[in-house]
Amino acid sequence: MDSPKVLKDNKRKIKVDFERTSLKERLKAKYLTVNFLVDVVWKIFRLLLLIGISYIIIFPFISKIFGSFMSKDDLIDATVRLIPKYPTLDTYKYIIRENGYFEAFFNTFILSTLCAFVQTIICSIIGYGLAKFKFRGNKLVFMAVILTMIVPHDTIKLSMYMNFKYFDIYGIYGGLSSLLGLESSSIDLINSYWPMVILSIGGIAFKNGLYIFMMRQFFKGVPDELEEAAYIDGENTFGTFVKIILPISIPMMITIFLFAFSWQWTDNFYTDLFFTQSGALLMPRIVKVPPSLAAEDFTAKDLYNSCITNTCGLLIILPLMLFYSYMQRYLIQGIERSGIVG
Repeated sequence: MDSPKVLKDNKRKIKVDFERTSLKERLKAKYLTVNFLVDVVWKIFRLLLLIGISYIIIFPFISKIFGSFMSKDDLIDATVRLIPKYPTLDTYKYIIRENGYFEAFFNTFILSTLCAFVQTIICSIIGYGLAKFKFRGNKLVFMAVILTMIVPHDTIKLSMYMNFKYFDIYGIYGGLSSLLGLESSSIDLINSYWPMVILSIGGIAFKNGLYIFMMRQFFKGVPDELEEAAYIDGENTFGTFVKIILPISIPMMITIFLFAFSWQWTDNFYTDLFFTQSGALLMPRIVKVPPSLAAEDFTAKDLYNSCITNTCGLLIILPLMLFYSYMQRYLIQGIERSGIVG
């Protein structure tokens, strides 16, 4: 076996011989090889492939952005393909002014934040219980959670509406109303935030089955020794969950909050179901042509209206893009720890 001194001398000799070689010979030995050519071809192919895939994904979004600045003259001009000749901000101005963008933004922000916060807490508690407590019916409850991810929401649409239209838990309100002589035997919760809040508290709101599954997978990866150490120190179950488990679950909880917030922000299933009056202005309801931009009959009327509705969609997702760009680090970290990738 060669000693370290011999190896060091050999490396020094190779380095000296290489430095004495001419620059032409060194470049030839480094670049005119089969391995180098194969590596270059592979990198070029990978670059072109990524550029092509990125173009296919990004181009529709870019075309909608440029289309939002087009005027009527651009739409009837056959020479205009992507970049407008006569750009205008009228589309944005009238959508914000006449479609009530800021009112819808405020209402949707309150509803999305409230539901996302409640769902994050409730799904964390349910996921922790399913992951760490062995009780009779544990697997049955978990199967019910998975079932909420499978059953189409349209199948329970009517029952959800009727339950919140004539809301009464176990007939308690009906019994009290009969004793007090009230006319109504139930509470009408339609056109309020209460249906969304109640569904969030019950852990059966939109995508809550997925959130519970993600939290369960995360908590199954938390070592039991952390909880056992807390129990030895005298903490009870609730104290252990609050002081030990929740602090290490913050990245995962932020991920759940982001998912719940974004899905509620763009939701039109529950909002159309529970908000039947036109006065409840939320983000999905601004997707319409403002009266000032209602075009008369002209050649590109349908295309013009399509550009306006696409602009409404861009204004809806703009806050989400800013929100995700700021919280991206926590999102990636939470998904990596969820145990559902890789």
